[in-house]
Amino acid sequence: MLKHLDKLLNRTTGLTAATALFSLMWLTLIDVVGRKFFNNSVPGGLELTEILMVIVIFSALPLVSWRNEHVVFDSLDAFIPHWLKGTQARLVHLVSGVVFGFLAELMAMRAERFAEYGDTTVHLQLSIAPVAWIMAALLALTALIHLLFVLKPGMAHNKDASHNGAES
Repeated sequence: MLKHLDKLLNRTTGLTAATALFSLMWLTLIDVVGRKFFNNSVPGGLELTEILMVIVIFSALPLVSWRNEHVVFDSLDAFIPHWLKGTQARLVHLVSGVVFGFLAELMAMRAERFAEYGDTTVHLQLSIAPVAWIMAALLALTALIHLLFVLKPGMAHNKDASHNGAES
C-alpha cells in the first residue's frame, strides 16, 4: 500500500510541480528573449510566474512531507534520550498536521471570499479563486500525511531512513 501511495503522490503532486516548474522555465526564457531582442515581454508574465510558483511550492509540499524531507532543526537531538525520539516525532507530526490543517482552512475561507468577490489578476483577469482552492487542497493533503505519520509513526521513520541511505 505504501508503494501505491508513493506512486500516486509522485504521479499527481510530483508531476504537477515538475510541469509547473518546466512551464516557469519556458515562460522565463521566452520573456527574457522577448525583452532582449524584441523589446517586448510576455503580457501578464509576472502574474503567470506568481501562479506557477504557487503551484510548484504547494504541489511539492505533500511529497516533501511524505518523504520526510523538510528542513530539520536537529541541534538538540543529542540531548534527547533515544526512548523519547519516537514520541518527539509523533508530536512534531501532530503539530505539523494541525498547523497545515489550520492553514488549509484559512486558505479555503480565502478562496471562498475570492470566488464571492470575483477577484482576478490585474493584467490577465484570471480568477484567483481556483488557485486558492488548489492551495487549500494541497495544504489539507499535507496535513493528512502528517496525521497519518502520527497514527503510523514507523512509516515516517522508514521513509526518513531510506532517504538518508540507512536502508538500501
